[in-house]
Amino acid sequence: MKEDSVYLKHIRDAIARVESYTAGGPKSFFQNTMVQDAVIRNLEVIGEAVRNLSPQIRRRHPEIPWRSITALRNVLIHEYFGVDLQIVWRVVTRRLPTLKRSVDRLLASKR
Repeated sequence: MKEDSVYLKHIRDAIARVESYTAGGPKSFFQNTMVQDAVIRNLEVIGEAVRNLSPQIRRRHPEIPWRSITALRNVLIHEYFGVDLQIVWRVVTRRLPTLKRSVDRLLASKR
């Protein structure tokens, strides 16, 4: 079993990719299906990495919405034709910055 730090790094890297892909703002995101696909794929990666974190780290950090993150992953994977891009954009702009700060703190504490 991989250490939690490996999965936390996967989350951090996927967030960085999403930030890069969405740097063009909402217009670029909503008009470019390749950007949408890339963002959705990385949100799936984040959800999968969270799913693989140990129960211990999830219990120690209840301030992070672990279940919501994995629930989003499930929706993105299983209902891919019905994905609401407005919700995806809100996750990118409102939720990922907070998750990024939390993951950075967790990684810093593991050094």
